Amino acid sequence: MASPAALQRSPLSSSPSPSSPLHRLSTFKSPTPPAAPSASAAGTAAASSSSSSSSPLDTFADDPILSPFLSPSFSSTTFSSAALSSGSPASTAEKLHSAIRLLESQLRSEVLSRHHHLLSQLSSLQSADLSLASVRSSVSSLQSSLRRVRSELSEPHSSINAKTLQVSNLHRSTDLLQHTIRFLRLSKKLRESDSADPDKLDLGKAAQLHCDILRLCNEYDLAGIDVVEEELKWIREIGDKIRSEAMKVLERGMEGLNQAEVGTGLQVFYNLGELKATVAQLVNKYKGMGVKSVNAALDMKAISTSGGGGYNPGGIRASGTPQIGGGGKARDALWKRMEDSMDQLHSVVVAVWHLQRVLSKKRDPFTHVLLLDDVIQDGDAMLSDRVWEALVKAFASQMKSAFTGSSFVKDTFTAGYPKMLSMVQNLLERISRDTDVKGVLPAITPEVKDQMVSAIEIFQTQYLVQCFRHLTDLVNNVFPVSTRGSLPSKEHISRFVSRTQEEIEAVQLDGRLTLLVLHEIGKALRQLAARAENQISTGPEARQVMGPATAAQLKNFTICQHLQEIHTRISSMILEFPPVAVDELSPALGAIYEVACDAVTSLFQAMLDRLESCILQIHDQNIGVLGMDAAMDNNVSPYMEELQKCILHFRTEFLVRMLPPANTATGGTEMICTRLVRNMASRVLIFFIRHAALVRPLSESGRLRLARDMAELELSVSQNLFKVEQLGAPYRALRAFRPLIFLETSQLGASPLLQDLPVSVILHHLYTRGPDDLQSPMQRNKLTPLQYSLWMDSQGEDQIWKGVKATLDDYAAKVRARGDKEFSPVYPLMLQVGSSLTDNASVAR
Repeated sequence: MASPAALQRSPLSSSPSPSSPLHRLSTFKSPTPPAAPSASAAGTAAASSSSSSSSPLDTFADDPILSPFLSPSFSSTTFSSAALSSGSPASTAEKLHSAIRLLESQLRSEVLSRHHHLLSQLSSLQSADLSLASVRSSVSSLQSSLRRVRSELSEPHSSINAKTLQVSNLHRSTDLLQHTIRFLRLSKKLRESDSADPDKLDLGKAAQLHCDILRLCNEYDLAGIDVVEEELKWIREIGDKIRSEAMKVLERGMEGLNQAEVGTGLQVFYNLGELKATVAQLVNKYKGMGVKSVNAALDMKAISTSGGGGYNPGGIRASGTPQIGGGGKARDALWKRMEDSMDQLHSVVVAVWHLQRVLSKKRDPFTHVLLLDDVIQDGDAMLSDRVWEALVKAFASQMKSAFTGSSFVKDTFTAGYPKMLSMVQNLLERISRDTDVKGVLPAITPEVKDQMVSAIEIFQTQYLVQCFRHLTDLVNNVFPVSTRGSLPSKEHISRFVSRTQEEIEAVQLDGRLTLLVLHEIGKALRQLAARAENQISTGPEARQVMGPATAAQLKNFTICQHLQEIHTRISSMILEFPPVAVDELSPALGAIYEVACDAVTSLFQAMLDRLESCILQIHDQNIGVLGMDAAMDNNVSPYMEELQKCILHFRTEFLVRMLPPANTATGGTEMICTRLVRNMASRVLIFFIRHAALVRPLSESGRLRLARDMAELELSVSQNLFKVEQLGAPYRALRAFRPLIFLETSQLGASPLLQDLPVSVILHHLYTRGPDDLQSPMQRNKLTPLQYSLWMDSQGEDQIWKGVKATLDDYAAKVRARGDKEFSPVYPLMLQVGSSLTDNASVAR
């Protein structure tokens, strides 16, 4: 059974099923107290509360039979079934009756305890019923008023809606009529312009009318109107006609580079609102034309057809190789197609540039908008740049494919690379020249010009390799690697030089390619120099000078002459070239010249050594003490006779074989052997003067003999070695020394002959005029004439003067030691000559 406290729960809490009598009773146990209860009510409530707290209902919760009635899920069927199955249904029924009576008693007490409260609640319900009746009456009245107002306003409202719709339709119809009338008026103008003389048709005006008509139709939705639909068909036709005529004018202007026609065409498409799309279409069209021309130029099937058919001469096999006997025609056809392609590329680029030029200058006459701004947005590439980029890409791709896919094209373009390069450069030059207009961007900039040249560099590399290979093959013919000692023929040399000339002439129109070819020629020349150097004989038989020329010497002569010819002829080829080209080949030519010199230098040095040894014998002839009778005879001095014999022997055995004939043209370049002979002749004269000045003592008869020897020397050198008049300073020194030896010492200081003589020669000659205690540096240092001569060769004039000055100081010390008051007349003269050398050196510094 539930406890009585459970029955006192608030009605807002979870309550048992309404079917339960206990639950119906519980609604009266805890009523809501009034807002301001009276004192009596409060006392009653307190009494009720105290009585309910001890109510017998509290025992229901603890009773096993009555507690199910307090459950929210109470089921009478379940309870009845349980009571019948318990075995004592009568006792259960009795207990239920007792509980009912208890509940009725409790209910009665509750009603009595709350009597006043229940009465107040009943009066409140009556007031509510009255208020509800009044509200219901008011609502009914309001509904009646609304029905009356609705009936009065519905007809005017419907009328207003209908009138408003009618007015709106009238306005729309009026607008449509107005726009239709304007549409028809513009259409009439367009028809009038179309019906006029076609030659005088203003395409720009017609395009503007066409654009305005279509814009009017689309903006105000005139489609569906019969008269408009009828006109639209003709308007579309005339639009196509305007576009066609404008495109003809535009293309004609681009082909003829006519700015007026191009401007007219562009204005038409601008008025049609189709400028950007039309320009893009034109650019793509010309871009395709250029790419197509490049592809067609290397179309081997087309070349085969133009060359005479599949298997006729000029035909091309499937491998890209011409038929036997058809290579020439196929090559000519290939070059002809390349020339046509270059012309087409020039036309395409210039036409697009011309279009771009007009766009950059043309403005719409009404809006003043620059047409170029309508076509190209910020950051977009220029039209000519787009076309050039596509052409270069296609050209490079075709060149690469031709190089790897067709041996015939590869060989043709490799062998004719200078021609190919000339075509490309001519194309670039023509485009630059034809698009060089002040105030307008050129079609191509210097930065992008190299792109086209780079596309054919693959053939350039092969061309340079081929050039070097051809020259190397000729080098192998001149000096075979397997054979040492064989002499090249003039034909081999001529063939090498001719091939070199052909290579230079083939590329001389392009400076960059010329430098590359000269580099390859330089490599071949250095290889030739190395081969020639290995062929030079260097043994004793190559240096002997007393007998006839040996086979080794003859071979060296031939090598020198051939290398000299190569050096001379190739040097003349680059004579007019710029310095950078000359510098590219100069090291290789220098190597050739050096090897040519090495071939004969040792022989010339041996000849010079022999001549110097003959001149050194002058110190063994006692010229200074000869009597007058010996001096007056016509016999040549023994040493001079031997010197003349050696010179004549050298002339007949060696120099005749090495020196070129007198009428041989050398192109302004001195031959190697000529230079060596000239140097040898100069050395002989200087060497003779040096040692003639060292002869001491020198009597009058000795001077006469020395003068006669000098005359003989001059004649022998001039006849057998080199014309002495062309030797310059050595010859002037010889001619000055001969009269100088006959002058008095007092006359020497003011003699102009001193200007043509080396200072060392003057000083050494003055020793012969001085006293015996004035020793020369050779005597002072106890040197032989050869040793002293070698020392003089290794020193300059200033060092020789220092040696002379030391001897003068020794002489002065001796004179002072003896107490003499005067010096020899040559002493101050030697100091004067030596001091002039010092003064000149100071001025030079």
